[in-house]
Amino acid sequence: MSMYGRDPWGGPLEIHGTDSATDDDRSRNLQDLDRAALSRQLDETQQSWLLGPTEIKKKKKYVDLGCIIVSRKIFLWTVGTIAVAAFLTGFITLIVKTVPRHHHKAPPPDNYTLALRKALMFFNAQRSGKLPKHNNVSWRGNSCLQDGKGTGVPAAIKDLVGGYYDAGDAIKFHFPQSFALTMLSWSVIEYSAKYEAAGELAHVKDIIKWGTDYLLKTFNSTADTIDTLVAQVGSGDTSAGSTTPNDHYCWTRPEDIDYDRPVIECSSCSDLAAEMAAALASASIVFKDNKAYSQKLVHGATTLFKFSRDRRGRYSPRGTEASTFYNSTSYWDEFVWGGTWMYFATGNSSYLKLATTPGIAKHAGAFWGGPDYGVMSWDNKLPGAQVLLSRLRLFLSPGYPYEEILSTFHNQTRIVMCSFLPVFTSFNRTKGGLIQLNHGRPQPLQYVVQAAFLATVFSDYLEASDAPGWNCGPNFFSADVLRDFARTQINYILGKNPRKMSYVVGFGNHYPKHVHHRAASIPKNHVKYSCKGGWKWRDTSKANPNTIVGAMAAGPDKFDGFRDVRTNYNYTEPTLAGNAGLVAALVALSGDKSIGIDKNTIFSAVPPMYPTAPPPPAPWKP
Repeated sequence: MSMYGRDPWGGPLEIHGTDSATDDDRSRNLQDLDRAALSRQLDETQQSWLLGPTEIKKKKKYVDLGCIIVSRKIFLWTVGTIAVAAFLTGFITLIVKTVPRHHHKAPPPDNYTLALRKALMFFNAQRSGKLPKHNNVSWRGNSCLQDGKGTGVPAAIKDLVGGYYDAGDAIKFHFPQSFALTMLSWSVIEYSAKYEAAGELAHVKDIIKWGTDYLLKTFNSTADTIDTLVAQVGSGDTSAGSTTPNDHYCWTRPEDIDYDRPVIECSSCSDLAAEMAAALASASIVFKDNKAYSQKLVHGATTLFKFSRDRRGRYSPRGTEASTFYNSTSYWDEFVWGGTWMYFATGNSSYLKLATTPGIAKHAGAFWGGPDYGVMSWDNKLPGAQVLLSRLRLFLSPGYPYEEILSTFHNQTRIVMCSFLPVFTSFNRTKGGLIQLNHGRPQPLQYVVQAAFLATVFSDYLEASDAPGWNCGPNFFSADVLRDFARTQINYILGKNPRKMSYVVGFGNHYPKHVHHRAASIPKNHVKYSCKGGWKWRDTSKANPNTIVGAMAAGPDKFDGFRDVRTNYNYTEPTLAGNAGLVAALVALSGDKSIGIDKNTIFSAVPPMYPTAPPPPAPWKP
């Protein structure tokens, strides 16, 4: 029996049921068939029969990066994006480097900033003692290195070298000097960011420290209790035709002084001690990051304020030099002013209680008017204290038992601000627009700059507390009105006046050339002029050989007139107190208005306030 079919290898296939071939024969035949099959090309069908179904390779959907497995599509997109970005970056960099550059200069500083930098230099020119290398006033040198080393000086006083000369002479009056330092510290506390922007923060802090280092020498600052302090170094008494060489009779450079310089003490001088306490207390906030020095200042301030309260009296009784040159009318305003600064420096509520005592405020003149009401000066600190306590009310709201008097102070501050506005007639103005805060008396500018600062800082308080303005009776005024007042007054001082004269030396092209100032008027020519030998420099009509940059002259008269004459100090003499007010007003107005006050630094030492509940009302009686 046989079956016929097709051999898949290409030939007929016969299968015999009775095949007598041996296994060896079959094997040889198969080998022959295998060789025949291998010698022929197989078609696809044949290959599929032989090899079975093939496995189709698929592309991997993920990429193994070793530490992470990501989608292949995402990987390719990421790599492509990076490559494109790198190309674009390189291309743009190439363009930027090859295209000519046009540098955009920063806008020039405003006039207030320029004037500020100059006004601070005045304090460098007023330094007494061994000057630092960075003083930057070429015509000044070491001076009065024997101050406080003579006979009759208290044992606790080691020396009185240093500090600042008050004006165009070489006397160191500690009352106005302390006030000047307090005003500078206040301006730094409020506007440190503006000082920083002007590049003057380190400079003004150096000026303050030079003064506070000196004040710490004027009493036993390591003691808790004292019974005396130094009020003045040098003398200017020329009454009754005295020809004794002193700082007013002689006209000589401080570096050439060879006459005796007396040290004047006081043992009951509440006003001076409280003002010195204010200077040290406010400076302790400025230097709060220097913990050791700040604590030293606080300790000194505490000792001084205790002295001021324990040993009552004015530092300038009748017949003293102080009464002639810097007479203090009372010490009550210093109690409010000094107590306020002591509270901010220590957080001790006993100082706040004292500063808000109605009886003290009454004696300080808080509850009555008068022609000089609200005029801030080295003699009257009440307006400044009221502005500071208004700040406390606006930002901390201490409540009972302080609210009543703080509210009164706040209202009085509003009244003072109203009096500065031209729509009211509290003060006259010159035709050129200068407010006459001292009612036409000489040396008006020192009062104007203080008012400009108070107006600006109070305006900034209102804005920082989200108050749009304040009321003068039924009339509402925006906070910007106060800044406008300050600008018009400072602009007048900087040259926008009928004479087109800047009253700040070195600012602008037209400024006083005959400033009443000994060191500025005598050339540094290695010639030592005697006490009377320097008079020729006082009396010459030639301009000063040395420019005392930044000095603010005393100012014009009530008719906008000004005599640039060296011997007329009512027109041409600068002072520490005047320049401190000028610096404070300038920094407040300078730079970007968006840089406002520092709301928190002044409260650094003040603990959280939890107002006491007021006492319950008396029981009802039928």
